[in-house]
Amino acid sequence: MTGAGALLARTFLIGIAVAAPVGAMGVLCIQRTLVHGWRSGIATGAGIATADAIYAGFAAFGVAAVSSRLVAWQTPLRLVGGAFLIFLGVSTLLRRPAQRTGEIAADPVRPGHGALYFSAVGLTLTNPMTIMAFAAVFASAGLVAAPGVTAAAVSTAGVALGSLSWWMVLVGGVTLARHGLSERAVSWITKGSGAVVAVFGLLAVVSAL
Repeated sequence: MTGAGALLARTFLIGIAVAAPVGAMGVLCIQRTLVHGWRSGIATGAGIATADAIYAGFAAFGVAAVSSRLVAWQTPLRLVGGAFLIFLGVSTLLRRPAQRTGEIAADPVRPGHGALYFSAVGLTLTNPMTIMAFAAVFASAGLVAAPGVTAAAVSTAGVALGSLSWWMVLVGGVTLARHGLSERAVSWITKGSGAVVAVFGLLAVVSAL
C-alpha cells in the first residue's frame, strides 16, 4: 500500500472511532431515521461527517489561529448547541405521533433533508473541543510527523469517509430494525430518544456554565 493509501486507511479508522461513541448526535440520527426514514438519517449523518471533516481539517492543516479562536468561544457555542438540543428533545416529547404510511411518517411538518443536514452540521460544530480530540489522535498516531498539504488533505478525506461510513451503517441498521418494531414501540423509542437528546443538551449547557 502506498504512503497516501496507508494514511487514508489510518485516518478512515480514526473517523470511525470518533463518530462511533454514542452521544447526542448519534441519538438524534437514530431518532430521525425512525421517525422520518433512512434518507433523513443519511442527511443527518452526512451533516455530522461534514462537521467532523471540518474540524479534522483544522487539526490536520494546523490552523492554530482558527482552532484556538473556536476553543475560546466554546462556552457560547455550547450554550447555543445545548439550548437547541433541549428544544429538539422537548419538541419530540410533546409532539403527537404522526400517522404512518409504510416506513415513513406521513408528517406534514417533516423537515427537508437540507434542513436536517445543515442543522446536524451546526450542532456538531458547537463542540469545538473536537478539534483538540483530532489533534490529540493525530499526534498519538504519529500523523503530525508527515506534514504537508497532501498529507493533510488525505487525512481530512479519510476522517470524512470514515465518519460517513459509520453513519451509513448506523442508519442501515436502524432501518432494518424498524421493520420489526410496532408503531407503539417506535413511539416509545422516539420519545425516549427525545428525552435523551434533551438531557445531553442540558449537560452541554451546565458544562458551559
